[in-house]
Amino acid sequence: MTDQTLHQPARSQNRFLWPLMATLLVISWSSGFVGIRYASEQASVTLVLFWRTLLSGLILLPFALAIGPRMRLRGIGEQMLFGVMSVFLYLGGFALAIEQRVPTGLVALISDLVPLAIAALSQPVLGERLSPRQWLGTAIAVAGVLVVSVDSLSFGTAPAWAYGVTIGSMLIFALASVLFRWRRAEHMPVHQSLCIHTLTGAVLFGLCAMIQGDIAPPLTFNFAVGMVWLVVFATFAAYSVYYTSLRMFPVAKVSAAIYLSPPVTMLWAWALFSEPLTMAMFIGLAVTLVGVWITSRG
Repeated sequence: MTDQTLHQPARSQNRFLWPLMATLLVISWSSGFVGIRYASEQASVTLVLFWRTLLSGLILLPFALAIGPRMRLRGIGEQMLFGVMSVFLYLGGFALAIEQRVPTGLVALISDLVPLAIAALSQPVLGERLSPRQWLGTAIAVAGVLVVSVDSLSFGTAPAWAYGVTIGSMLIFALASVLFRWRRAEHMPVHQSLCIHTLTGAVLFGLCAMIQGDIAPPLTFNFAVGMVWLVVFATFAAYSVYYTSLRMFPVAKVSAAIYLSPPVTMLWAWALFSEPLTMAMFIGLAVTLVGVWITSRG
C-alpha cells in the first residue's frame, strides 16, 4: 500500500508529461511559418536562415560555456555533424527547392512526411519496432496531412534534381533524429548541443549568403519581428522540446506529433494573416488527431 502511494504521483506526472511536451512541440514547430512569413518579405531565404542560426547560436554560447559539463572535441565534432544534417541540409535543402520553384505546398507536404521516414528507420537503427496499431495510426495521420495539403498541391516547372533535394532533405532530418536518439548516451545538454548545431548552420548559411550577395540584415520592423519569432519559438522552443522529447520517449511517438504541424500552421496563418480556412482543413485536422492518438497511446 505504501509503495503504491509513493509511486502514484510519479505515474500521474508521466501521464500528463507527454501530452504537455507534444502540445509544446506542435505549437513551436508550426510557428516557424510565422517568422519566415515576416522575415522573408525583406530578405532572401538564405539570409534569413543565416541570421536565424547566428543569433540563436550567439545567444546560447555563454550559457553553453558556463553551464553544463566541459565540452570535449569529440562531442563538439559529433554535434557539428548533427548541425550539418538537421539545420543546414534540412532547412537549406527546402530553401533551395523553393528558390528553384518547387511549389511551396509540395515542399511543405514532403517535409511533413518526416515522421513516416523516422518510423521506417526506427526498427533497423534503434530496434524500436512499431506495432500494427502504430502503423495504422501513422497511415491515418498521413491521410490527414494529405487532406490538409491537397488544396495547395501542384507540380511546377522546377528541374528534377530540385525535387530530389526536397526528398533528400526530409530523409536527412529523419536520419539525424534517429541517430540523435541512438547516440543519446553521449549527448551533452540540449542548450550546448543546440548552440553547436546553430553556429555550425550559421557558418554554412553565411558562406551561401556571401556567394549570393551581402550578408547585412535589412533594418526593418518586419525582419526584426521575424527574427525574434524564429529564434525564440522556431529554434529555441521547437528544437529544445524536440531533442528533449527524443531522449524521454520513443522516436516514432515523438515524430508522430509533427503530423499536426500542417493544420496548426494553417491556424497560425488564419489568426495572424487572415488566410481563409476551409472545411478540408478541419477534416484533415480531425483525421490527423485520430492518427496521432492511435500512434502515441500506451
